[in-house]
Amino acid sequence: MSGPLDGIVVLDLTRVLSGPHATMMLGDLGARVIKVEQPGTGDETRQWGPPFATAPGQEAGDSGVSTYFLSCNRNKESITLDLKSDDGKATLTRLIRHADVLAENFRTGVLDRLGFPVERLHEINPALVILSISGFGHDGPEGGRPGYDAIVQGEAGIMSVTGPSPDQPTKMGLSICDVLAGMNGAYGVVAALYERTRTGRGRVVRTSLLASAIGAHAYQGTRWTVAGEVPQAIGNEHPSLAPYGTFRCADGLLQIGVANQGLWRRFAPVVGVDPGDARFATVPDRSRNRVELTVLIEKALAHGTREHWLARLGELGVPAGAIRSFDEVYEWDQTRSQGLVVEVDHPTLGRIELPGPALRLDGPGAPGHTAPPELGQHTRSVLAWLDEVDS
Repeated sequence: MSGPLDGIVVLDLTRVLSGPHATMMLGDLGARVIKVEQPGTGDETRQWGPPFATAPGQEAGDSGVSTYFLSCNRNKESITLDLKSDDGKATLTRLIRHADVLAENFRTGVLDRLGFPVERLHEINPALVILSISGFGHDGPEGGRPGYDAIVQGEAGIMSVTGPSPDQPTKMGLSICDVLAGMNGAYGVVAALYERTRTGRGRVVRTSLLASAIGAHAYQGTRWTVAGEVPQAIGNEHPSLAPYGTFRCADGLLQIGVANQGLWRRFAPVVGVDPGDARFATVPDRSRNRVELTVLIEKALAHGTREHWLARLGELGVPAGAIRSFDEVYEWDQTRSQGLVVEVDHPTLGRIELPGPALRLDGPGAPGHTAPPELGQHTRSVLAWLDEVDS
């Protein structure tokens, strides 16, 4: 591995998704990530499925490799340690001494009970950056409460603005709170590492699924905090813009986004609407009369196919797009041109493809990628490295 974080050692005590996503992002940037797992079982997502991937020639079943685990553990080494044993704690202490970052997403207080509170960690290594991810925050009246993504989507208001209508709150099809918490954690770590170049000391970086979800509310949040309006689910439409959402044409659905007056003046004539029509002349006008406007738009779109309209709107520079299934997304030339699919050699599965990182690093020294590790795959090599650096 190489990249901007080349030489940084990340001690990864995380599991499931938020923490592993954060440490995977650091690995994508070139850090050495050593994932510490429980002997025998490891990260519980190793058992999450189906689906499970199997080696060529093997029958599919529940004994393969979890595709969930594969999604968030590339660019890591795996070492098994029993953190409740004296030997495991001694090895962890050695790892802490030589790490730059320690990441954990235990329930609040677990690391303390294992004998490694923040004070002890900084006593072992004053320069250590500590990333702590929780469900609802490490303090406050509900600090320490366990929180999986689906639960936080409900508690943080995401479900209330997702779905076809206010009486059908809907969970997003992605673990968005977990992924956002991982992203926030990773950028917090990078900021703390930069600060350390001036101070020589590490600090604690904290985030949570709740904080990450509410931090992503954006304009939906200010609808309440500033305007006193409670956002509600309105399906695929935008609460402040129209036309902006999903529209039916002759052979299916397409997305159209008309977000300003210039786009409206180009789009309206295409669907037989006068851009100056008083009902639709301004953004607020179109928002208030969105139902009537949608009827007119879909009446016009019914005369052409999805491909016809995507080509026509593309010529005019009006944002529009297809609604792709996941197989279509990963086979799309644009997806692959952006490095969003990476190939790695897995020790049992062979050559596999994984979703790639969202960042592209131009120039020399861009990081490569390694496959998510098998449980304990690097225990011997990591212990040998510790013996070398301790000698």
